Amino acid sequence: MRVPSHREAGADVASVDGREGVRRCASAHGHHDDGSIMSQPSRRARDLGVVVGALPTGPHNAITDVAGILVGHRTIDDGAGLHTGVTAVVPSQLGPGRWTLPAAVHTGNGHGKLVGSTQVDEFGVLESPIVLTATLSVFRAADALLGYLMDRRPDGLSFNPLVGETNDGHLSDIRRRPVGVEHVLAAVAEASAGPPAEGCVGAGAGTTALGYKAGIGTSSRAVRVAGRPATVGALVQANFGGVLTVLGVPLPVEELVPDADRTEPPGNSCMIVVATDVPLDARQLGRLARRAVFAMGRVGAAYSNGSGDYAIAVSTAPPDQPPIPDAEINPVFAAVLDSVEEALLNSLFAAVTTTGVGGRTSHAVPHREVVRRLSAAGRLAAPA
Repeated sequence: MRVPSHREAGADVASVDGREGVRRCASAHGHHDDGSIMSQPSRRARDLGVVVGALPTGPHNAITDVAGILVGHRTIDDGAGLHTGVTAVVPSQLGPGRWTLPAAVHTGNGHGKLVGSTQVDEFGVLESPIVLTATLSVFRAADALLGYLMDRRPDGLSFNPLVGETNDGHLSDIRRRPVGVEHVLAAVAEASAGPPAEGCVGAGAGTTALGYKAGIGTSSRAVRVAGRPATVGALVQANFGGVLTVLGVPLPVEELVPDADRTEPPGNSCMIVVATDVPLDARQLGRLARRAVFAMGRVGAAYSNGSGDYAIAVSTAPPDQPPIPDAEINPVFAAVLDSVEEALLNSLFAAVTTTGVGGRTSHAVPHREVVRRLSAAGRLAAPA
């Protein structure tokens, strides 16, 4: 499959991936050495002493702690009106000899475009990488992913690419639809098992959540299920409304960034991907996906009319392992709730202040004020 150039794809923009994408996003919007939120480094929740729950994390505290789950980004950022991209979650177990994995989708609020979701609902299986992007680019991304699937199975006659989105039109010129075939294929091909980049990268380059600049976030939990060690991981594309709440403490943007020329989009959406190596069937994975959407409430989600809130859950367990009994599933539920909550916080704390199309600005969560308020409330652990 020939990969077209940026111009052929309709976008004469810079395209970067992974951690380089984070550096570009930060440099495009300026740094100041005055201690302001414009100059603060990208951080994770645990860097600030914010620890969600008592369960241990995996080695990377990321969805890639689930063996075989890879993550790749492609970021499109021209330093002005384009802040968008692609994030791909790639289960490496999908391949010759095993073209499907048990999966489920839960729709918290259906104001969105999750291409391929009805077939996942109907048959309970995933047969493609999961790609996330911007609302008006979702159809081009789905076509690119279809081409990828067809190249892998030249004898196939039916394919179900799964592509989700949130609307980054507040900061990015979404009508330009800059995402092309090459961005999707690169995100999939370059996906790795290392710690994924977070914040203003990939599909999170232009998103805003809870009044602040947000983006991509990830987290994981290690648990024992049915007497065996297991891992649950989550990755989020955060772009939804409400009042940021951290460990039960409200942190409204009008108090933490009181005098800034900030602008706020309407409700928008959240995409959540949950992966686990616990053997579960599609029905049980649907129960996990519901808990993933529930976890948004822990960080203050408003679940508004215009918010498309979706969760996808997938199991990578070998097909010869039978699903665990429902009576053994509670530790998995706890791991989903905690990992999604922390992934959402990471998506915010790792993001940087971004000014986009029309001069609109989304400000980063001010880390110093978060630490001050949580310390006063007695909620912080020692910073990692």
